[in-house]
Order: sequence, then C-alpha cells, then structure tokens
Amino acid sequence: MIDGIILAIGAGLMLGLYALPEKFTKDFKFENTWSLFFMLTMFLVPIIASIILINNFGSVFFSVPTNVLIKMAVASLLWGIGVMMWGKAINHIGLSLGFSIFIGTVILVGSILPFAVEGLPQKNVLLTILAGIFVVLLGVLFNGQAGITRELDELKSGQNIKGKGEMIMGITIAVIGGLLATGFSYANAVGRPYIHEACQASGNPEWVTAVAVMFPIFISGGIVMTLYFAWQLSSKKAWVCFKTPNFRKNFILILIMAIFHYAASALFAFAAFKLGEIGNTVGYAIFNTSCVATAIVSGIVTKEWINASSRAKKYLYISLTCMIIGISIIAIGNGIS
Repeated sequence: MIDGIILAIGAGLMLGLYALPEKFTKDFKFENTWSLFFMLTMFLVPIIASIILINNFGSVFFSVPTNVLIKMAVASLLWGIGVMMWGKAINHIGLSLGFSIFIGTVILVGSILPFAVEGLPQKNVLLTILAGIFVVLLGVLFNGQAGITRELDELKSGQNIKGKGEMIMGITIAVIGGLLATGFSYANAVGRPYIHEACQASGNPEWVTAVAVMFPIFISGGIVMTLYFAWQLSSKKAWVCFKTPNFRKNFILILIMAIFHYAASALFAFAAFKLGEIGNTVGYAIFNTSCVATAIVSGIVTKEWINASSRAKKYLYISLTCMIIGISIIAIGNGIS
C-alpha cells in the first residue's frame, strides 16, 4: 500500500510541476505553446513510449475486447472536451475560481466514479474515503477563496469584477467540464483489467500496463484538443508565431512539459494498480490532490503570492493543510480495505 501512495503522490507532484518550463518560452502566444504541448503529449510521446516499452504492441490491443476500447475512447473524448471547457471557464470567472470548481468536481466525481465500475467497498472503508474526499474538497474551496481574495486585493477598488450572468455561465462551464474530465478516471477503471491481462499474456512487466492504458486514453483525448487548438491558432492568427528563432528552445521546453505530463498520468495508472481493489478511487484522489498542493507550493516558491494580503495567504495555508489531512484520511481508508 505504501508504495502505491508514494507513487500517486509522485504522479501528482509531476503533474503539478509539468507546466513550469512554459514560463521560459519566448515569442509564443498561449495558443502556440499549448497546441504544440498537446500534440507532443497526446500523440508523439505516448506513441513512441508504447511502441518501445510494450512487448507485442499490436497483439496486446487486439486482445482487448472491442467494446472496452470503445468505452475508453468515448470516455477519453469526453475528458478532452472537459479540459477544453475548463479553459473557457477561466475566461469567464478567472483562474482561481475556475480551477477550484473544475478540480473540485474532478476529485469528487472522478474518485467516486470507479465504484460504479468495480462496486462499493465495505461500509467503514467507504465512509473513511468519503470523509477524506470531503476534507480535500474543503481545501479546494479554501484555495478558490484564497485566489479570489488575492484578485480582489489586486483590483483594490473592485473594478472589472465579472457580472452575475458571466459568473453563472463560467461556473456552469467549469462544473460541466469537470464532470466530462472524469472520463479519464472511468477510462482507466474500465480498461485497465483487460489491458493488464493482455500485457501479462505477452510477457510484459506489471508496470507496462500503465503505459498501455494511457495509449488509447491519450490518443482519443488528443483528437479533441488538436481540433480545438487548430481552430484557436487560426482564429488568433498565431500560426506565424511558430516562425521564431526561439522555436528550437521552445520545442525542447515544451517537450519536457509533455514528457512530465504523460509520465505523471502513466505513474498514476501504476499507482492505482499497486493500491489494490479500490486503487482507482484512492489513487485518483491522491493524484489530483497532490497536483493541486504542488501547484500551491510552487506558486508560493515562485513568489506569485508575494503581494497577496495576509487574509489571502491564510486561506491558502488552510487549503494546503486540509489537502494534506484529506490525503492522510484517504490513505487510512485504503489501509483499512
């Protein structure tokens, strides 16, 4: 159990830090950076990793029932749509509130969703895990409050606050996006047992299952993201920004982001396996919570909160504390099982 928890936390750390190289790109618009990132992380990296690491790559996936692969593909497409909707929500309600609502929905629904596939655990285990998720969600809410307070502090006079209609629209988009993004959790839960069996039959080590599971998830989800950013690059007239002397440097930085992002997801899949019967629920909760906590700490280290008020920082520290306590309770629940 301990190694599974450590792996899930490690995956969350990687996901929380993967975007840091983006701060050092030059001459790229938002659309250039993230379109190239998604092309690399959703297609290039998983295809190369899968072909190199999976013995009998073709036979593994031919062994998986077609209906399982279809379920994984549809759920992964929904995941891709959900991530895109999160980006739109941020335009309406800002990063702090948009992130908190989105990730809160992902943790709540995505952690419980595997129960629909695998069945409910014992009552004491279920109640303990739900209690941990509740404490984590409190942390997410305090994180959102910290961000909103900081934004209001920076506005000072309170000007440019979003209107009621736009707030409702943004919150709605964030919640729906979060619900759709839980397709990642469902795809992993429904596909991993079959893909693991196929990998083992082809003589692969246990950890290779995590790589194999990510292949259909990333390829399917990447279709949506590719179409979205192709449209964004055209509408923002950003294609020309790829013609920069800094392209090589930017490409390397974004490739590092892509590798970290993919590796974090694959590591989560392996952590879920190591955590046992309710590993998908426990692993997903720890994975996403660790990601948020890492993002909070990295924001503090990089001085994003240096000008925030003491009130905003207090909410931030309470948020981090709740998340740590919540992860501990979830881990206890897994231990009881």
